[in-house]
Amino acid sequence: MAVVCPECDNPIVVDVDEVEEGETVTCDECGMDLEIVSVDPLEVAAVDVAGYDDEDPMHTADEEEE
Repeated sequence: MAVVCPECDNPIVVDVDEVEEGETVTCDECGMDLEIVSVDPLEVAAVDVAGYDDEDPMHTADEEEE
């Protein structure tokens, strides 16, 4: 089965019998790491380089003064 890379729209062929949720695959075109978030239906999501922290980055004092 194929999914599309969210970064470069390259189709990525994934054998759903060979992967499990939580595993990562890499896009051959752009090199982005993608996590398998569902196998039925097959869905992937980009793995954040800094981890899974969805919170806003900390603001510095200089940014708050502007």
